[in-house]
Amino acid sequence: MKEREVRERAFAMPLTSPAYPVGPYRFYHREFFIITYRTDPGKLREVVPQPLEVEEPLVKFEFIRMPDSTGFGDYTESGQVIPVSFKGRKGSYSHCMFLNDHPPIAGGRELWGFPKKLAEPTLKAEIDTLVGRLHYGTLPIAIGTMGYKHKQADLAAVKASLMAPNFLLKIIPHVDGTARICELVEYYLTDIDLKGAWTGPTELTLFSHALAPLAELPVLEIVSGTHIIADLTLDLGKVVHDYLA
Repeated sequence: MKEREVRERAFAMPLTSPAYPVGPYRFYHREFFIITYRTDPGKLREVVPQPLEVEEPLVKFEFIRMPDSTGFGDYTESGQVIPVSFKGRKGSYSHCMFLNDHPPIAGGRELWGFPKKLAEPTLKAEIDTLVGRLHYGTLPIAIGTMGYKHKQADLAAVKASLMAPNFLLKIIPHVDGTARICELVEYYLTDIDLKGAWTGPTELTLFSHALAPLAELPVLEIVSGTHIIADLTLDLGKVVHDYLA
């Protein structure tokens, strides 16, 4: 293979059989269960990198069911997202994510810098309750419950929240183990077709784990629970801050 061919073909690893295809990445019937809770403000500031700013001690714990996504397939994801601001613009910072499918783990980390690790999340309706579970290995590390479709949510507010900017800390090491890329990345969800959104009584329990430290941002008070179904596109990102510059 000539050097020119390598340059033309290279976009992901492995070169001759990439772990994921070239985007865009469209998600159909994507189902969110988002639990917003109040946590310890000091501990929250310890995990949010500058220049992002924390205005309120809030965390959004998300369970996301993705049954039909172009290039990535059928999988489920879960993790903690923190409301932040960047240069006066309100958005969200992805603190940790756990999912059960290799292509979006590889693509998410390499392209955008999503903090993804392998685990086993589930999201489903059990009789009258929407139930999200997250296992790391055999151990449960998060359980969320909400009354199923008790009340329709404010659709305009939900869509506006989906359209807000999202921030990631992308880290790629050099061959000597030092950071070769360390950047703050901004991305958006686009072409959003919001099919429905609901609220209901909500609870969340987090369990301590050495390799999945969700409980380090403890649940002090449940603020809200939202169940969302939408089609959307995960747009590619842009670098808004270079830590190595």
